[in-house]
Order: sequence, then structure tokens, then C-alpha cells
Amino acid sequence: MKLAPIPEVVLGSIAFGIFWMLAVFPAVPFLPIGRTAGSLLGAMLMVIFKVISPANAYGAIDLPILGLLFGTMVVSIYLERANMFKHLGRLLSWKCHGGKDLLCRVCLVSAFSSALFTNDTCCIVLTEFVLKLARQHNLPPKPFLIALASSANIGSSATPIGNPQNLVIAVQSKIPFMKFFLGIMPAMLIGVVINIVIILCLYWKELSAKKTEEEVIEEGVVEEEDVNSHKFSPARMSHMSPQEEEPPPMNSRSKKGRSGLIHYSDMKSCLTRKEMIVKSFVYIVTVGMLAALLMGLNMSWTAIAAAIVLVVVDFQDAGPCLDKVSYSLLIFFCGMFITVNGFNRTGIPSAFWNLMEPYARINHISGVVVLSLVILFLSNLASNVPTVLLLGGQVAKSAAAISPEAETTAWLILAWVSTVAGNLSLLGSAANLIVCEQARRSQQYGYNLSFWKHIVFGVPSTLIVTAVGLPLIKGR
Repeated sequence: MKLAPIPEVVLGSIAFGIFWMLAVFPAVPFLPIGRTAGSLLGAMLMVIFKVISPANAYGAIDLPILGLLFGTMVVSIYLERANMFKHLGRLLSWKCHGGKDLLCRVCLVSAFSSALFTNDTCCIVLTEFVLKLARQHNLPPKPFLIALASSANIGSSATPIGNPQNLVIAVQSKIPFMKFFLGIMPAMLIGVVINIVIILCLYWKELSAKKTEEEVIEEGVVEEEDVNSHKFSPARMSHMSPQEEEPPPMNSRSKKGRSGLIHYSDMKSCLTRKEMIVKSFVYIVTVGMLAALLMGLNMSWTAIAAAIVLVVVDFQDAGPCLDKVSYSLLIFFCGMFITVNGFNRTGIPSAFWNLMEPYARINHISGVVVLSLVILFLSNLASNVPTVLLLGGQVAKSAAAISPEAETTAWLILAWVSTVAGNLSLLGSAANLIVCEQARRSQQYGYNLSFWKHIVFGVPSTLIVTAVGLPLIKGR
């Protein structure tokens, strides 16, 4: 694609630059409107500057991606109501033997749960609980917060539903769920292990802290109410719904057996049985959704169908649950689709790729290295989802000229590198920022994970994990 006329290139670059600035620095002092409003502003400027027509702007919005994102968020909300994340928290604290054991558990639970429930969701749910466990074991929180965020990023790379950029890649590439999973799974497993080893090497002494006898006596297990208190939504911390509150005890008249009225204890027993049935059905539907995805059914409609089934089976007003959906994230994606599409029309991304393409062909080791470095750089400069939208089509087209297998491999390399690139710095992924902000705002266990504290770990981990994982990615 040739460069557009100079006025269009300049105006399109200004609109994209504003979008990028607010996506990376949402609280910039002179325009602190946040990422979502920033994406809408960028989209509006693309239309006002006539870089993209209103009709093409609407056409740029990828509905299958939005549908898949919406469906997975609703399923995650119902899984939270079914205590899935409470059980994950219990798994972390059950029969734990010291700091190194706890750190390994945090990494493994974070990685595998992120592959199924998205990295952002797991980081929202587990951050404060990890802080509590670190305090309970008299250990510094920094290694555990880094372990949580970095493992969530690595683990999420294995499935199309693990993170937003994988959703984009899966829909645009039309790679089946199982093929996507098998293509990246070996790299993900090795990456998680290497990540654990790096964290243990960097923080070995801090994880070997000895506890006094008084601390051991006072320690105990984290209270179950602490685990239960972690109600979340992908958008914000959720509240207890009216259906989850215990019904008020009935008055004495209602307890007369001869009156034919149901005893309060009987009502509570019936309610408990109903809740158990509904919770069990949530797990069954979730497993069915994953099975359907593995069978290669349409990912968007599979996720939406699972969400609707859960709404119907719950048999009550779905408003409180649907209120927890991160609509701001969906709107952000709409604005980003329009903004990135407009920037692509300027011809700048194509010109950049034409410059790099001869050196970034994946049929040579040097080409894979160059491509990976470009993705790493852009993912930390412009964030991973815009990078995938900007480079995805160009990279796939170049690889398709080699072979169909090379095209699939190129998409998977893009998924792997753009995801692991999020570990390079705190600004590299939303999961990092979620962990950082959740930890900082915690009233009882507050901790400030700074940019420099993270980057000491982020640079070596990202480079090593990316390099070791690349040879294991196959498009067959």
C-alpha cells in the first residue's frame, strides 16, 4: 500500500499519536481522560480529519472479537459466583511449605488459570490474596506480585481466550482453538518453568527469610472469609448480589409446623440445594464451552451461547451480573479498531513493514529474530493489541508467500512474542498495571511495585523466555 497524501498522513499520525499517548499514559496531566475516552477521541479524529469515512469506521469494528470478549467475561462472572476463584485461592494456601513453595504455586496457578479465564481477570482476583499470603508467611510481596503478573502473561499465551491480543489473532487468522493451543503450549510450559527459575534466582535470599516462633504461632491459615471477600468483575470489584445474601429469619408464627408454612431451616436447605445445582451447572457449561472450542466451533458464538445458557439457567434477573461486564473495555476496542484502521490507511505501517520485511522472513533464523525484536519493541511502545492490529495482516501475508504452514507459524509467533513482551516493563501489559494498582491501593497490605523494581526482572525474563520459546512454536 502506497503512502496516502501528505495532509492525510500528517492528520492520521496526529490522531494515532493522541490515541497512543492516552493508551500508554491514561492519566497524562494535560488530558487525564483515560484509555477508553482516548480510544474514542482517536477514532473521532480519524473521521473528522477524513482519514476514514464514517461507513468504513463502522466497518472497521470487529464484531466477532467483541462477541468473544463479551462472552468470556460473562462466563468468568458466573464462575466467580460459583466460587471458582475462591478454590484457586485455597489451592495457594493449602499445606504450603515456605516462600519458594508458595512462589511456585503462585506461578503455576496464575499461568494455568489465565489460559482459561484471561490474565486480567486472574490478576484482579488473586493480587490481594497473594499479598495476604506473603504477609502471613513474613515474606516480601515483591517476588510474589512479579510472579503473579509475569506468569499470568506467559500462561495466557497458550489459548485464544487467554488475552485480548490472542482473541484478535484467533479471529483474524481463523486458526482452530486446538491448533492454536498445541502450537504454543510447549513454549508456554517451558516459559513458565524458566520464569520460576529466574524469579527464584533473583529473590532466593528474600524467599529464605526465617520466621520467629511467635510469628509461627500467630500465623495460622488465611481465614476463609478473606478468600470469600474477593468478589470481582473484569471492570471493577463487584458487590454481593441480592440473591447471595442470606434471607432474613422468619418470625415465630412462621415456624408452626401445623400451619403448613415452611420452616426457615427447610427454606435455607432448599436454597442451598438450588445454589449447588446452579454452581455445578456453571462448571458443566464452562467445560462444554471449552470442549466446543477444542472441536473447532465458531469461537464468538460458542462463548456467547455459553453466556446466554448461564443467564437462563440462573433463572433470575441477569442485570446485576451483566452490570459487571467491562463495557469500557468493549468501547475501548471499538475506538481502537477505528483508530488503527485509519492509521493503516495512511500507509505508514505498510511502508515500515516493506522496509523490515526482507529481514523478517520466518524461513530463516535471522528473520525470526528480527521479527521478534520488532514485535517486542512495538508491543512496549504502542501496547500489544495495537501492535497485533498493525502488523498482523502484513506478517501473515509475507509468511503466506512461503507456505500455509509458515502463515500459521507467523500468527503464533506474533501471539507468543506480543504476549511475553508484556513482561518487559510495567507498562507492557494491562495485567502488570492491574497487579501494581491493586497492590498499591490495598488498605491493609499496600505495596508499591515501582517501574524500576519490575524492570530489573522484566528485561532478562522477557528476553530469555521469548528466545527459548520461539523454536518450540509450530504451525503444523
